[in-house]
Amino acid sequence: MNKYEEIKSLLNASRKILNKNINESHTEEILKKYQIITESDEDEKNDQDFDLSKRDSEEIVKKKDKQKAYKIQGNILVLHGQEESELELTTDEKNAFTESVDEFRAEVAELVEFKKMNVYPENVEWSGKIIELNLEFFYTINETNGLYINGNMIKLNQDYIEMVGKLQKNYEKFKTKWGKIVSIRTRL
Repeated sequence: MNKYEEIKSLLNASRKILNKNINESHTEEILKKYQIITESDEDEKNDQDFDLSKRDSEEIVKKKDKQKAYKIQGNILVLHGQEESELELTTDEKNAFTESVDEFRAEVAELVEFKKMNVYPENVEWSGKIIELNLEFFYTINETNGLYINGNMIKLNQDYIEMVGKLQKNYEKFKTKWGKIVSIRTRL
């Protein structure tokens, strides 16, 4: 049988299956012959592959963290944890947050749109946008060099190079300050 005849035969078999004009045993024969996989076959396979035991599903639910957001001087700090006691904002955390915002504005740029700062049990992440350069930044203390920048068609000039230097210097202060806070939080 040439390719044309084979395709024509396959097309006719597909039409019969889709129109359900044939009996069930003949349908199974066509499916096997042409190795056609139906949605129900895939669903059964996926159900078998991803069957979680009750114990596994309990562990997944248990690992989900709770969070509580605090608005401080117009900016948002979100504490993450598994216990309610981990979601209570301390004076040290509030002061560190206020200092971080103030230091950034004084040392890096005045015109900044800060996004929320996330304080996790073992990490702190903070991001925002420096408006004058249309430059986004992202800090994470859980990495050796946790400073990331993102921008669109940024002109590489002296102002930009200075801004990257300021961001790097501010990030080092941020990492030191929040590293101490995370260390205290993990001991509690």
